Amino acid sequence: MPDRRRPQISSRKQPRQARSTDLVAAILEAAVQVLAKEGAQRFTTARVAEKAGVSVGSIYQYFPNKAAILFRLQSDEWRQTTELLCRTLEDVSRPPLERLRLLVHAFLRSECEEAAIRGALNDAAPLYRDAPEASEVRASGRRAGEAFMREALPRASDATRSLAGNLIMTTLSEVGKSFSERPRTPAEIETYAEALASMLCAYLAGLHAAAPDQP
Repeated sequence: MPDRRRPQISSRKQPRQARSTDLVAAILEAAVQVLAKEGAQRFTTARVAEKAGVSVGSIYQYFPNKAAILFRLQSDEWRQTTELLCRTLEDVSRPPLERLRLLVHAFLRSECEEAAIRGALNDAAPLYRDAPEASEVRASGRRAGEAFMREALPRASDATRSLAGNLIMTTLSEVGKSFSERPRTPAEIETYAEALASMLCAYLAGLHAAAPDQP
């Protein structure tokens, strides 16, 4: 059976000078605009080069193919989401349920603000979702979630914490995707986020109350 090599999705090199950094920033900004306008199916390096006002060769200095550009956009989005997740869940100055409520509100606002580009990136996901780089980018977010669940459910079993964490993150992801499919007003986002947060907080509070006291 032939060996089907995955396309390289890591950047060829990192910009070291201000001029190179500006070039990469211009390429990525053009890529966002092309992706939002054309969608993943019509996304090409040639269109990105034209939009950025650079040669295709200039793009290939940093990105070996269109999958690498899309993965960079996706990894930047993952990083922003992970930073939001970690910053909120690791704020030990607030009680766990308050942190969860804040996370739900911030996450839904972010989903609605970036709905167009996220939808297109989801369409492009088959190009890179199974690559090792993709797993590495998301690992820190999982660790923050696991640490939060240990704090929120100290008496629960590992299996219960794992189930609860997966359920909460899956719910956030799927509800956020569905809710942001059409434009939403700030008031709609606030109302929906508060209802979702109350539901998830009640779920965690119930699990905490039902967990057996430790000897």
